[in-house]
Formats: sequence, structure tokens, C-alpha cells
Amino acid sequence: MRVILSCQFIVSNFQQYHITKFDEALVKKLLEKVTVHDDYLEFRFKSGVTISIEM
Repeated sequence: MRVILSCQFIVSNFQQYHITKFDEALVKKLLEKVTVHDDYLEFRFKSGVTISIEM
């Protein structure tokens, strides 16, 4: 349930606010790990959510 609420919070906030530049402090607060694969990137958030993005 906590992961679902975290995702809903992130989605609703990103729809209201546009991040226009890299924010290192925000990245350090949210991301645990980024893994670079041959054809995709994998972002693991501290909340436990993992997102894969094809390159």
C-alpha cells in the first residue's frame, strides 16, 4: 500500500510541477541505484519501486 501511495504522490506532483534542471539533492533523496544495461536503464527508488526505460 505504501508503494502505491508513493507512486500516486510522485505522479500527481510531476503533473503539477515540471522539473527543468538536474537536482542532485532530489536524486539523492529519491534514488537508491541506477543500472545501465545494453538497451535500457533501470532506476531503483528508495521506496522499492523499480522503473525500466528503453534507450
